[in-house]
Amino acid sequence: MIAVVTGALSYSGKYITRELIARGYTVRTLTGHPGRPNPFGAAVEVLPFNFERPEALVESLSGASVIFNTYWIRFERGAMTFGRAINNLKLLIDAARRAGVARFVHTSITGADARSPLPYFRGKGVIEEYLRGAGIGYAIVRPALIFGPEDVLINNIAWLLRRSRLFGVPGDGAYRVQPVFVEDLARLEVEAAAPGANLEIDAAGPESYRFTDLVRAVGGTIGRPPLIVHLSPQTMLLTARLVGWMTGDIVLTRDEIRGLMSDLLVASGAPTAPTRLSEWMARNAATLGLAYASETARRA
Repeated sequence: MIAVVTGALSYSGKYITRELIARGYTVRTLTGHPGRPNPFGAAVEVLPFNFERPEALVESLSGASVIFNTYWIRFERGAMTFGRAINNLKLLIDAARRAGVARFVHTSITGADARSPLPYFRGKGVIEEYLRGAGIGYAIVRPALIFGPEDVLINNIAWLLRRSRLFGVPGDGAYRVQPVFVEDLARLEVEAAAPGANLEIDAAGPESYRFTDLVRAVGGTIGRPPLIVHLSPQTMLLTARLVGWMTGDIVLTRDEIRGLMSDLLVASGAPTAPTRLSEWMARNAATLGLAYASETARRA
């Protein structure tokens, strides 16, 4: 059994790859950073995306029965726009069909909507619609907020609280998030690859939090109870830019603030993953937030 994973050298793709190898798959990865260290060694073949060479993209998928897609962008930067990311994913879906891949497992997000005013969620929705009509078997898995050892948001909340208990929250902070553990997400995706009817599921853990309660939970776990200050979205953005200047990163964008406050990061149905964020944080309290997790550095 041959599986292709986009981004096996990155975050969620790494955990999907581990799960596939444990189940006996031969794994090939497509990546925009083929020169990165390969933690899997000879167990995973590393190939570039080749979006500019469609025939080579088809060839890189030859012989695979399933592809797991984690490719997307968090925000636009330079030549990499949401429009370009959408076009690249359409090329990948078409190449998978032409290569005879039986199933395309796509990592989307809760709240994906092709008519959303937010580019991130709109782009995810556009790809969902394209995949449904592409003539290939598919599974769409929609995580809410992913957490795990390489997580950005939870880790960086802790990192900030370790430096100052004063913590800014946009608006009233009553909007919700429903975190899913990255290993649970990987298992859901691999299970969704089984032959059968097309599938669309949310990936969300058993706990949901108001955002202010999430910040309090992180602070309580590391022994730094926060002093929460409610800020307007504009003031929150300016504060995030200041932190970004200090860290050399893009901490939070205007659209991410709007998406967070729109209650989009929760499942529409029952939880589908068992791991509780509260229990995971308790097990990892000693290391949570010790080092800053830079999104910009990961893209380099």
